[in-house]
Amino acid sequence: MSNFKGLFHILKTNWIYIAGFVFIGLNSWLITQEFYYLAILPFILVLVFMAFFKLDKLMWFIVFSTPLSLNLEELEIGGIGMYLPTEPLMFGVMLLFFFRLIHEKRFDSKVIKHPITLAIFVNIVWIAITSITSEMPAVSLKFLLARVWFVVCFYFVMTQLFAKKDNYKKFLWAYITSLTGIIIYAVIHLWMYDFAQKPAHSVMNPFFKDHTSYGAVLAMYLPMLFIFFNKRNISRVRLIALLLISIFVIGTILSYTRAAWVSLAGALVLYFIYKYKIKFKVLFGLGILVLMVIGFSWSTLMMNLERNNQDSSDKLSEHVESISNVSSDASNLERINRWSSAWRMFQERPVFGWGPGTYMFQYAPFQMSNEQTIISTNGGGLGNAHSEYIGPLAESGLLGMLTFIALIVTVFYKGSILYHKLPNGELKTAVLFCLLSLFTYVAHGFLNNYLDTDKASVPFWGFIALIVAIDVYHSKKLLDFKAH
Repeated sequence: MSNFKGLFHILKTNWIYIAGFVFIGLNSWLITQEFYYLAILPFILVLVFMAFFKLDKLMWFIVFSTPLSLNLEELEIGGIGMYLPTEPLMFGVMLLFFFRLIHEKRFDSKVIKHPITLAIFVNIVWIAITSITSEMPAVSLKFLLARVWFVVCFYFVMTQLFAKKDNYKKFLWAYITSLTGIIIYAVIHLWMYDFAQKPAHSVMNPFFKDHTSYGAVLAMYLPMLFIFFNKRNISRVRLIALLLISIFVIGTILSYTRAAWVSLAGALVLYFIYKYKIKFKVLFGLGILVLMVIGFSWSTLMMNLERNNQDSSDKLSEHVESISNVSSDASNLERINRWSSAWRMFQERPVFGWGPGTYMFQYAPFQMSNEQTIISTNGGGLGNAHSEYIGPLAESGLLGMLTFIALIVTVFYKGSILYHKLPNGELKTAVLFCLLSLFTYVAHGFLNNYLDTDKASVPFWGFIALIVAIDVYHSKKLLDFKAH
């Protein structure tokens, strides 16, 4: 009996060492049997511990991992469209969030009642409804789940983390650090091809599926770097920010992503609008005037566009010129083909659409032979509708598009009010560059859509969460301080 008690005491006091030796022995044997997956168990246990006791650290890890994540579909072990390691972790955080919500039966009502949150709820509810009526319910359910875990992790959880002011810097640096590594990797890779345009479409693989998604993310983060290039920061931080701005500018140029260039030009215009407080009625009047000029000169404009036969090119000036080529540029013409197909899909199902995430599986029969290009396929399957606005129109009907547009309008309306009422300082600057960064994606969204990926969703929902957190948790203190 005493021997048994002695053995029990040894096991009790040295269990961690014994478990470690057992794990090493078992894992070594499994490796000899060509089974390698047990080796990730310690990593999983650490992540589980972080989820329950260090959620903020886990979120920073997910953000850091996002630019580096790999799509299972593109790996030999693949078969489903899921990004590793980020999306399984997001799914776990989402479950933990809902368990805590059920257990604690509360969440900050100021966030729940915020107009931006309400706009998000309306959009997700409509996505859920159209997932039920979907032509392909399983595909739509995956789309809905992904949208929910993106919103839960990077909107609801992040609003709570951003209640601590300095956490937004950790959020930015986590993504920027790993993204900088990918830019350097892509530029070096492209250098081996003499910086030619065609290789630029794939030099960022396997981290980004193509140059357009890569360019879109670079455009989103480039304005945010100017938060750190500010006279309020110490010289060392400003020097690092200047170096990173240079790297991101080079990366954006060498991505050969025309939509990213256009979106950054638009963000620069928006910067001056905010900086010089140009009133909405002036902008509205200018907008009406521009539309009238376009309307009266439409025929001439279209003739000029049709004369432009400059295709994509290694020369940057020619590549910029190809932006308006709708006569021979295959990329531009394929977008028109996808948009036309989406419009015909909408006409057939205008209320509920074909189902979230189903466009790429359904658009092929809606192509017209005279609109197809050299990169079109009769079976479809080469991608989505290339628009954050036209895509939902086909997949979730008119309300699908309108609820997303309503969300964007609400974000910029509330964000603009917040920016103008905040006193000069760090958070006012953060709100400004959040709006500019989001605008690059809103503009980019006319030509591409990437919110079904972790790469774009993390910054998109994270920047929106930062605006809401500053509005809910920090603005009153700043305004009270200003008043006194």
